[in-house]
Formats: sequence, structure tokens, C-alpha cells
Amino acid sequence: MFTPARSILPVAVVLSCSIASLYAQSPAPGIKDGPQALPPVPPLPARLELNDGDTFVFLGDSITHQCLYTQYVENYFYTRYPQKRIRFHNAGVSGDIASNALDRFEEDVAAYRPKAVSILLGMNDGRYRPYDQAIFDTYQSGMTIILDKISALGAAPILMTPTMHDARAARLAGKAQEPRDTYYNGVLSLYGAWLREGAQQRGLNFVDMYSPLNHITLEQRRTAPEWTMIKDAIHPGPAGQFVMAAALIGDVFPKSQVGAVTLQQKDGLWTASASNGRVTELEATDGLAFTFHCNSLPWVVPADAAEGYKLTHAGHRMSNEKVTVRNLPPGKYEIRIDGQPIGHWTDGQLAFGVEIGENPATPQYQQALKVAGLNQRRNAEAYVRIRNEYGALKSRRNKIRALEGKPEAAAMAAEFEAWKVGMPDRVKALRDNARAFEDEIYQVNQPTPHRYEVAAVKAP
Repeated sequence: MFTPARSILPVAVVLSCSIASLYAQSPAPGIKDGPQALPPVPPLPARLELNDGDTFVFLGDSITHQCLYTQYVENYFYTRYPQKRIRFHNAGVSGDIASNALDRFEEDVAAYRPKAVSILLGMNDGRYRPYDQAIFDTYQSGMTIILDKISALGAAPILMTPTMHDARAARLAGKAQEPRDTYYNGVLSLYGAWLREGAQQRGLNFVDMYSPLNHITLEQRRTAPEWTMIKDAIHPGPAGQFVMAAALIGDVFPKSQVGAVTLQQKDGLWTASASNGRVTELEATDGLAFTFHCNSLPWVVPADAAEGYKLTHAGHRMSNEKVTVRNLPPGKYEIRIDGQPIGHWTDGQLAFGVEIGENPATPQYQQALKVAGLNQRRNAEAYVRIRNEYGALKSRRNKIRALEGKPEAAAMAAEFEAWKVGMPDRVKALRDNARAFEDEIYQVNQPTPHRYEVAAVKAP
């Protein structure tokens, strides 16, 4: 059972003490001091496979409401597994804490019958202040209930640490220094450590969002002290959100490759092998030519996220689309796809293997870029607006609660009910719009065969 830990540390020194102390437990009632038999620890789950017809829900606060890291994860699946029709539902609402997520859980999570639900909460739960045990207890309690509810659905919960709070970015933006500038990133680290422990106790998938953002920021500031991915200190921009997407995919889902072709000559005969695709029509006359039908497209994201893609080496780590040609005579060679040159390489480079997943000259890159553009529109024109509806719902509910017992409360409640009556139809219309974009995406994302040529570059 994933239950709130009881800290024995004074609040004033909590951030300078060891994480281990924060998990110190008092003996349960009726249990004597001394060595006790510990309950068995469940094994950590295998990497999560999403199959045709599955639904994945992203539950979170404003960082999820932004529809950025969620969008990049969607792009990955649309291009890596185009034969699978996987549904994605963004359930983020700006300003949310765990209790807010519970308020809308049935209609915004359970109703979608998800196979898995990722949970990104904590940035607001800590209330942007130095560590407070009562606040932490509330977060633990809310998260425990959320996990129980997801498990009761038969879905797989995925615990994700809160992201980084960039205090330096806030100061560079001219904000007055606050206590949170000194402590809050550490508070979020503690929340993440508790989630990591909880994931092990329950046997759940876990994503470390905090470390990649902090590590990359520290490394970049060695040469650019004002560099940041989080200009307002809280909400990562597109580059930071790509780092988050890479963390989620890397920590949870199976490792895979877009596709690779290897050609080699032995005893005067050229042979071909391929991963995640098939090679046909291999010819070795004036150079080499073959047709490759890959099962996937490269992972491509909009231009504003390109910095995050580069910083995480995503092309190499998570696409690794490669062409390898061994035993060529010494010289320089050009690769053409469907008659269009994509670059020049030496025989040595080709023997080692050249990666083309980040090469915008390839037709498959351009095809994947169209998928990314459609999904960007799907999120901007449908899902951001759906999340805005849920944000307005929360805001109106909060106003009514604040007016409880006051004369104007009745009028506000009536206005709220009139507004709420139309919400299901508004959300349905937006979901239908999102579904139309998905239909188009699954037409555009289907890989097609391409004709490759490897030809010697003649000296001028």
C-alpha cells in the first residue's frame, strides 16, 4: 500500500536533512519494536506496450494543459507505430493539485477506459513555499487516492516526478526573490523522491522528469549562464517539454528503432538485411540501388522543439534510422532517395553506418513533419480548448465555494448550472474535431516504399 510517510524532521531543517529521514515510520499500533517481517515487494513492471485500440491518458496540471510534451509523445507513437490506432486524451488543467484532479476523475479519466494513465502533479501541490509537512501530507493523501482509483479501473498508473523550478530564470526575468527561489526546487525533489519510493512499493512505472531538466540546464549554464528552458520558472517551453517527452518514452516504453538497412559485399555478391522493414529489388550495376519499405517514420517535432530534440540526442537514441554499406571501394558516395540527393559520405562513414532520421531532405522526414503539423493543429484547435473548458469549470466551482453563505451565491450557482449544461456538447464538438484530425493523421502517417541509390561521386 502506498501510504503517506510520517516525517520526524523539524520543518526548519527538512531540506538539509537526508531523504531517508523523511521516510522514518513510527511502529504501527499493536506492533512491537524490533525486527519485523516486511511485506513482499512487487516486481517493477515490464515496459508498457500500447496496442491498437488502447487509450492513454495524461493527467496533470498546467504543464500538461499546455499540450506540448503530450503532443510530442503522440507524434512518437503516430510515426513509430502507424499500424496501431492508439487514442490519447489530455486531462491537464491549469493550477491543479491532486484534489482538483480527483474532482474531475470520473468524467475526465475513468470515462475514457484507459490502459494507462500518466500523472504529473506536484508543482502546485507544494504551494510554492519552503517545505511544509502538512502540505506534503495532503499531497501524499491525494496522490494515494488517485493511484487507487486508476488501479481500480484496471489501468496502469505511471508516476512522474514534478518538473524543475528554475529560480534563476525568475530572477533573470526581474521577479523579486522569494523564499521559494531558495527552496522550491528542493521541495519538488523531495516530492519526486517520495513518488520514486512509492512506485517501487506498488510495482509501478516511474518517470524521472526532474533530473533531465536540471542536468541539461546545469550543463548549458557552464557556457551560457542565463540559459533556460523554463522562462517563467514553472512552465517548460517547447524545448523543455521535448526533454519531458523523451523522459516519458525512455523510462516507460519499449526501446525501438525506426528502421535500418545494411548492404555488404562478399565474394562479389551484394546482400541486404533490414530491421523493422524489408528490402527488395536490390541491384548492383552502376552503383547500388534497392527499395526499402520501412514500417515506421522518423520521430519529428515542430521547429520550436528542435533544441530539446538536439539536447537529448533523440535522433540517435530514439530513432536511429540508419543506412550501412560495407566493402565499397574507397571514395565519396551520394545517397539518393526517390531520385533526390540526401547527402554525401565516404566509404568509411557508410561502412560505419550513417543516420538519416534527422535529415530533412528525406521524403520520410517530410512525411513525418506533416504528421507533426497535423497533430500540432489537433492540439491547438481541439485539445487546448477542451482543457480550457475544464479550467473554466474548476474556476466557476471555486467561485461558488467562495461565495457560500453569501446573498449572491444563489445567482452565481444558477449561472453556473446554465453554463455547465452546455459543456458536454462543447466538449463533444471539440473531441469530434480532434478525431477528424486523427483520421487525417492515420492517412498521412502510413509508410510507403522508397527507392534508394548509392552512387560514387565523380571527382571534378
